Amino acid sequence: MTSVLYDAPGPKAKVRNWIYTGIFAVVVALALWWILDRMADKNQLEADKWSPFVTDSQLWTTFLLPGLGETLKAGAIAMVIALPLGALLGIARLSDHAWVRIPVGTIVEFFRAIPVLILMIFSSALYVMLGTVSSDLRPLYAVVTGLVLYNASVIAEIVRAGILSLPRGQTDAAQAIGMRKGQTMTYVLVPQAVTAMLPALVSQLVVILKDTALGGAVLGFADLMSMNRQISANYSNTIATMVVIALLYIAVNFALTTLASWLEKRLRRSKKSTGIVLEADAGGERQT
Repeated sequence: MTSVLYDAPGPKAKVRNWIYTGIFAVVVALALWWILDRMADKNQLEADKWSPFVTDSQLWTTFLLPGLGETLKAGAIAMVIALPLGALLGIARLSDHAWVRIPVGTIVEFFRAIPVLILMIFSSALYVMLGTVSSDLRPLYAVVTGLVLYNASVIAEIVRAGILSLPRGQTDAAQAIGMRKGQTMTYVLVPQAVTAMLPALVSQLVVILKDTALGGAVLGFADLMSMNRQISANYSNTIATMVVIALLYIAVNFALTTLASWLEKRLRRSKKSTGIVLEADAGGERQT
């Protein structure tokens, strides 16, 4: 059986793949054993370093859950602002008017080229200079501003690429029935491109959520990552704390990805076509 992407492996290739898989599994097992052995040598596997996460509810209510709440709040605010702003910038980059397309393209490329941490630091300094934001809210505002500026630019490119990936016939058909450019974009191209763009958009939303940790590490934002310092100071269990925090990030991002996957399947089932031309079938006909 031959796939669209690659030829099915033969008997020798299958044996070779199994050998590679076995070697990789052994290497991973040895690496894990070495890490656990080193942790044991440093007394990092002792029960008193891990038991507080099970026995001490105050650790969760005082540090982890409030920190997780701040992380989710900053991520949610940034997502709500960055998604529509990025979509608007992406559509504007496809404008027929140069006075719209060129300035928007310059803005997108400018903010997309700057590391998000620099944007956060600059935003914090700007808020200090302006004096319009209280010191308590300044870290949150700086984190959200940096995330929005960077990720809206990235989302703009995702939207632009998603729309350009649609067959030219979609635009021609809309123009043939008298639709204007704005109507074609709103009612024909964007709805079809959403399904195609969804995996990339979800990946960017996960990036937004993870990048909130930069604010906790540098700007004093009281997010989940910053709770590591306080928990470690009280319980002297830095490694255990980082492991638990990492697991919380994994759980949240997995939930976000699962929700997006369910939404994508639902959108695909509700549409007869996503507007993307698929590979030709056995009869030579192209499907959409």
